Amino acid sequence: MRVIVLGAGLLGVTSAYYLQQLGHEVTVIDRQATPAAETSFANGGQISVSHAEPWANPSAPLKVLQWLGKEDAPLLFRIRADMRQWLWGLQFLRECTPARTRHNIEQIVRLGTYSRDTLQQLRADTGLQYDQRTQGILHFYTTQKEFDGALKPAEQMRALGCERQVISADEAVTIEPALAHIRPQLAGATYTAEDESGDANRFARELVGLAAAAGVKFLMSHTITALRETGGSIDHVEATDNEGRFQRIRGETFVLAMGSLSPLYAAPLGIRLPIYPAKGYSVTLPVKDASKAHQVSLTDDEYKLVFSRYTSASGDRLRIAGTAELNGYDRDLNRLRCEAIVRRVEELFPGAGDTAQARFWTGLRPATPSNVPLIGKTKLPNLFLNTGHGTLGWTHACGSGKSIARIVSGLRPEVDFTFTGLTDGTRRKALAPQVGGPSA
Repeated sequence: MRVIVLGAGLLGVTSAYYLQQLGHEVTVIDRQATPAAETSFANGGQISVSHAEPWANPSAPLKVLQWLGKEDAPLLFRIRADMRQWLWGLQFLRECTPARTRHNIEQIVRLGTYSRDTLQQLRADTGLQYDQRTQGILHFYTTQKEFDGALKPAEQMRALGCERQVISADEAVTIEPALAHIRPQLAGATYTAEDESGDANRFARELVGLAAAAGVKFLMSHTITALRETGGSIDHVEATDNEGRFQRIRGETFVLAMGSLSPLYAAPLGIRLPIYPAKGYSVTLPVKDASKAHQVSLTDDEYKLVFSRYTSASGDRLRIAGTAELNGYDRDLNRLRCEAIVRRVEELFPGAGDTAQARFWTGLRPATPSNVPLIGKTKLPNLFLNTGHGTLGWTHACGSGKSIARIVSGLRPEVDFTFTGLTDGTRRKALAPQVGGPSA
């Protein structure tokens, strides 16, 4: 089957790889010159099954109200005259009930565990290298309230097979000695030994090399202008190449994996995707003092920041990423938010990174109100989705890519998850012309 994958980010690249593995003729189209050049270019780097509690949870509404208008808030709703933002916000509030939170954690953990296993198998089969670290992920808490709030979600995750263990502050410092500086502030921590970290952008580039060698065609620097429907199915993609020449690219099946741009291309087809861009920030610092820098990947839940470290022939770097700003498709750097991240890094690990050489970045995460991604069929028989992964695109990439490849091929997915459009899961309807999502 001739399959056209729309988007060469992590989800598009993994979809293409696994589709080719199942015998399909695959073409990938992306507007950038290189893969994973947008959302996953400088993300937090975590393969974090343990980061499964969605933004929408019972404590979120009060926090969001407290954070309104604060430029350095971890989650900032910048209110706009934007109906899509308001509809997304209302759906977000609906997902904040205890029952919906439990359901969403279950979906996120199942897909995350499967995806982590799939990545590990892929690495074993191919020898891919991407500055990976397999020392686990440690969530630490500097207030008792935040630590207490993590206990019940951690318990649920353990029941689902994610071994997120609750540990003391002293145990946290034993696992990561760099935390000794803030030992008096630590209320407690959780640790998931099976979680990992690594450079997502490098992973995507390396996987593209393997896929291209196996016959996958990559049309980079091609801007998709429209998906054209004929007789109830997608007939072709319209795009312009790097010289502005118009092209029609035909296929039998199409996979929409364009991140936060996905709803803009689906809407003219009568498919309303509940995805809104959530701008995330990151800072990359050269390691200044290796003895003060963390080795284990960390999550600072109170400030919504994640910490990874990449060590390779190209250098030793710290990557700190997080926060979310809902402000449409704006990617401008907010200096206050950038400075807040650096300030937190210096509070936790003073002198570890060279802040004079800080490199800042923003990317638009494709967020659903529930944090559960959209993977599977649509109402159009030859259009499939692999999008809406929010902050967990790297965590869920391999599992999502393998799953959509199996769905396109008429095979059952290997994981119990609410895939769109399937009749054997909790989600039974293909996405229809109204706003909907995994919880609709």
